[in-house]
Amino acid sequence: MAGPSNTPDAAALPVPHRPPILLRTLNAVLVGGVGYLLTSLTEQPEVWKLTVSILMGGAALTVPLMNGFTSRLTSVEETLATHNSEMKEMVAGGLARLNEVTELFDLVDRPALPREAVARLVRSATTAGTLAPAIVQDFVRVEIMRLTALMEHLSQEVADREGEDHDWIMTLTGCAALTIDATSTWSEADRDLWRSELGARYLRAQRDAIERGVRIRRLFIIEEPEHDLPELSRLRDDQRSIGIDVRVLALSGLAPNVRLAGIDDFIVFDESLSYEIGFDLRGVAARTAIDLRSDRIAHRVQQFRTLWEASQ
Repeated sequence: MAGPSNTPDAAALPVPHRPPILLRTLNAVLVGGVGYLLTSLTEQPEVWKLTVSILMGGAALTVPLMNGFTSRLTSVEETLATHNSEMKEMVAGGLARLNEVTELFDLVDRPALPREAVARLVRSATTAGTLAPAIVQDFVRVEIMRLTALMEHLSQEVADREGEDHDWIMTLTGCAALTIDATSTWSEADRDLWRSELGARYLRAQRDAIERGVRIRRLFIIEEPEHDLPELSRLRDDQRSIGIDVRVLALSGLAPNVRLAGIDDFIVFDESLSYEIGFDLRGVAARTAIDLRSDRIAHRVQQFRTLWEASQ
């Protein structure tokens, strides 16, 4: 077993302290008395003896005080210098944050952005992210990151996500102001869509768009003529009844130059945005994209025009 350490404990070390004022006063009196005795050994007037003793006693009293004052002043200067550096960093950081906030407010204040809605988003996200249970806080964080990623991708003119998206197509249909031109390859996935509750909501959204003046054209693309597809015929008649201009295009009768236009699923909104679905080998939607690139939009507009003119 190790013996007791010879190193003194930090708590046991003597703490240096300054002499009290009474001790300093007695020391000054003693020095003044010694000065008086020394001057008494010489033949000096009494007034000089008292003057010398007072000066020596005063020096003995004031010199330590001045040394202590100088030491404290130096310490204060060092502290102020440290705090000044920290204060400068705080001010610089505060100014940077202020500039960032000002820039954000300038961006939010643009006419294209609903300022009140953005402010509500920040307030509600802050409240939900601080007062809610941990799982809700994580959910809010993930949703904010997802929305942020979408906005960043849209600023780069292309946004996509895995699988089929339902929110984008409903929102875009509600935002369309002029035209909606859609192709739809008749497959099992397409049939499942129109049979589902989403398909019913999608048709209602298109009916509302037509009522506010949007022209909607849909082109169903099949392998063989439609007389073998009674379900498609009923769907075509239902959509025509709400004002959608519907045509059916049979691939078996297409001219080679029309096939070169390309056959895939896409929707062009207001001739300004292309909503595209990519399918895997099983015919399942594997990717959904929003494309804002002008050359891509021009290609899709021309592609739809070529297929539409070739349809029945």
